Amino acid sequence: MRNQTIFSIKNIAFLFFISLIYLACAKEQKQETPKTNELALQEETIVTESLINPEGKTILARFNTPKNYTRIPLEATHFGTYLRNLPLKAFNSTVKYFDGREKYNNNVYISVVDMEIGTRDLQQCADAVMRLRGEYLFAQKRLNDIHFNFLSDGKPRYFKKYANGDHSYKKFRKYMNYIFAYANTASLRKELSKVTDIKDIQVGDVFIQQGNPFGHAVIVVDVAKNELGEKIFMLAQSYMPAQETQILVNKQNSKLSPWYKAKKGTLHTPEWTFESTDLRRFKE
Repeated sequence: MRNQTIFSIKNIAFLFFISLIYLACAKEQKQETPKTNELALQEETIVTESLINPEGKTILARFNTPKNYTRIPLEATHFGTYLRNLPLKAFNSTVKYFDGREKYNNNVYISVVDMEIGTRDLQQCADAVMRLRGEYLFAQKRLNDIHFNFLSDGKPRYFKKYANGDHSYKKFRKYMNYIFAYANTASLRKELSKVTDIKDIQVGDVFIQQGNPFGHAVIVVDVAKNELGEKIFMLAQSYMPAQETQILVNKQNSKLSPWYKAKKGTLHTPEWTFESTDLRRFKE
């Protein structure tokens, strides 16, 4: 009996010793895995950061063009110049919803446009596009050109008529909220002109789909090209619920991100899929 007890104790001790060795190996393996992942992340960050100046305060200043690409030249008063100079929040800022909640960045956006969006669930995808267009026209003092169509009748509502003599920025913001409440992707899509060839893409163009019941719209905030005439572009969006406008990453090509190649066919953005035939343009 005594020998059996000693044998059992020895077995238990042996098993305990083996368990310690196994746990030590497991712990060592767990420590190695994050190091490998961390290295991979560092390598990808190096590639991405070569196109990014974290201290830049605008789209133009924060994002470099890839090697052999240069930005399309634009006049100072062009809509695209306004978009390139949109102010950005500090690098790594989080997108905020209209109610102050944060939008978790699941590899969707790389920067956030520094522009208030109000406290109501109004400035969603097409609304953000109209907001940028309206802000540009207001800054250019082109008040007669500020108008957007209602979904209900397809007719434009003009800022000048709405303002009734009050052309202040405060009145303009109220007008934009008024538009957001009665316009959407369907009305905006009908209002814009079709771009027949994506190779003709310009800063300020819009990829837009009218869904049933929901569609989506993203705006081209920069365009560059190489010596062969091949173009790349950058996109910004808002989404549902209403949220700050954000510069999108390119999940399909992390080395080129946040730029996208202008090519015929399907365009995969982080939260929507478009076709090149969805490209539209505001009338100058």
